[in-house]
Amino acid sequence: MQYAFVSKDCVACGNCVKYCPLKAIEVYAGIAAKVDKSKCVGCKKCFSACPGGIIKMIERGGENEEMA
Repeated sequence: MQYAFVSKDCVACGNCVKYCPLKAIEVYAGIAAKVDKSKCVGCKKCFSACPGGIIKMIERGGENEEMA
């Protein structure tokens, strides 16, 4: 199972927040979005909505999770 991860290049446009059905993403201080991975079910709606391709999907328990 995957979850969304927002990279440091986020410009806080808010599209991901708007399209997340579980409210798992918030924009902090108008600077960047952050995903609460305990709420994220990996539906990829935020991934599809991100105009900059900033959101990546990370495999839970995978080797890339530690870098996220």
